[in-house]
Amino acid sequence: MTRLDRRQFLLGSAATLAAGASASALPASKLAQRRQGFGAAATLWDLQADPRLGEAISTYCTQVVPVLELKWPMLRPDAHTFAFERADAILDFARANDLTMRGHTLAWYHDIPDWTKQIKDAKGIERAYLDHIGTVVSYYKDKLTSWDVVNEPIPDNPKGIADRRDTFWTQHLGKNWIPLAFRTAAAADPYVKLAINEYDIESARDSFIAKRAAYRNLIMELLDQGIPLHAVGLQSHLHAELEIDTHGLAEFVTELRSWGLEVLVTELDVDDQKLTGSPGERDAIVAKRVDDLLTAVSASGPVRSILTWGLSDRYSWINGTFARKDKQPNRPLPLDGEFKPKPFMDVISKFTKDV
Repeated sequence: MTRLDRRQFLLGSAATLAAGASASALPASKLAQRRQGFGAAATLWDLQADPRLGEAISTYCTQVVPVLELKWPMLRPDAHTFAFERADAILDFARANDLTMRGHTLAWYHDIPDWTKQIKDAKGIERAYLDHIGTVVSYYKDKLTSWDVVNEPIPDNPKGIADRRDTFWTQHLGKNWIPLAFRTAAAADPYVKLAINEYDIESARDSFIAKRAAYRNLIMELLDQGIPLHAVGLQSHLHAELEIDTHGLAEFVTELRSWGLEVLVTELDVDDQKLTGSPGERDAIVAKRVDDLLTAVSASGPVRSILTWGLSDRYSWINGTFARKDKQPNRPLPLDGEFKPKPFMDVISKFTKDV
């Protein structure tokens, strides 16, 4: 199928897409069994250390995603070991609380364990790469709703739409590292939803617009190659001082959906380090940014999966990474440090009440 033929095919009628004619579609019977809705990321350490976190997730969420436990360093302490115990413990928590779980992440430029860098030849690296993805996805076959197969493939300031992040994987596997990951994951579990995931595409700043365009171009390339890509993740690590590009984002999401792709909000939080004012005033701005984001994403259809990167401000990576000059804690998540809901949670409820 040529590029033009495939584009015409993907832009076909909604009825055709619903019938599963798109190469990206999954069997409807399988998708219908996989509940999504609102969820949050958590580490096993935090769940074990603070019972309030598990109670809050079971109260507010219908899904959960491990922050660290499915990444290479924790899963693969050495070339011969797959350490699933910590991720399994989060899956057990999810099942005990009637939650679903999604997987994060199979291929990423960051967090590559040192033992992979000791492999001397490209063939050896490819074998390790394929073995990791195939083994992990097979192990969790029929247990997860979706996988972030490839995470953050676009550089922060792309020079053009064809620009891709330079990574350990590109250095040894070339451009094929992304298609390889998707094809291997699909072979290991034909029914799990496979997603690509990226950040800093939601605002109107030039670098965000350029990154969105490069992300779109990569997604088009993958579809043109017949890669089993089912969903596009918008991480949505928002910057409270930047307004959402509501028009541009809505157009982007509408186009993705017209290609038969689901759009997921995968890592939502809001860094308020540059805001002034009282906690209440900052919370109102944060909630407005989230409302604008979800309004844009839902303009062409409901958002069926929204995950925040943490649930309580007490357990947010932002407070350890982006400290405020006034020494006040950042307030990036739906619940405050004492697990009380903020206006952010009201916005989440608004967009997930019918999911």
